[in-house]
Amino acid sequence: MTTFKKTLIMAIALPLALGSASALAFGGGKDGHHGGYHGGYHGGKGGCGMKEGYKVFRKLDLTDEQKQQMKDMREANRDAMKDSFGEQRAVMQANHQKMQSLLLAADFDENAVRELAQQMSEQQVERRITMMKKRHEMLNILTAEQKEKYQQLQADRAEQCQARWAEKNQ
Repeated sequence: MTTFKKTLIMAIALPLALGSASALAFGGGKDGHHGGYHGGYHGGKGGCGMKEGYKVFRKLDLTDEQKQQMKDMREANRDAMKDSFGEQRAVMQANHQKMQSLLLAADFDENAVRELAQQMSEQQVERRITMMKKRHEMLNILTAEQKEKYQQLQADRAEQCQARWAEKNQ
């Protein structure tokens, strides 16, 4: 397989993979937790997984009202994700089918591949914007002092995760 074809496959597959990840990022989890990027890296053990990001909020001394607002937003986000998941899945499947058709075609149609890759990238951007908007709304529940503490906790956590990641990959 030529380098160009490998690069092309990666250019098409990467938005699909990222799209899948971000579509699930705000999905429901156990114990009422929901996904979302909170610094560091995703997955694995040692305090760098998705659930670990929620421990940061526990250290912010949220008021009961703030806790309720967060809970209400998480539930609304979860319901919205459930409603749109089927639609997003159908779009991703259609994109995958188009990609397969292009890859299996007798001749390589670079313009069609570019168009599909661009379309998939734009869909990913829209999902990311939606996700960041929801996070922004949730973080705006915090007071200025809580935001400062949140930033410091996130920086500390990211540093610890980076160190663990570097240690793991040596």
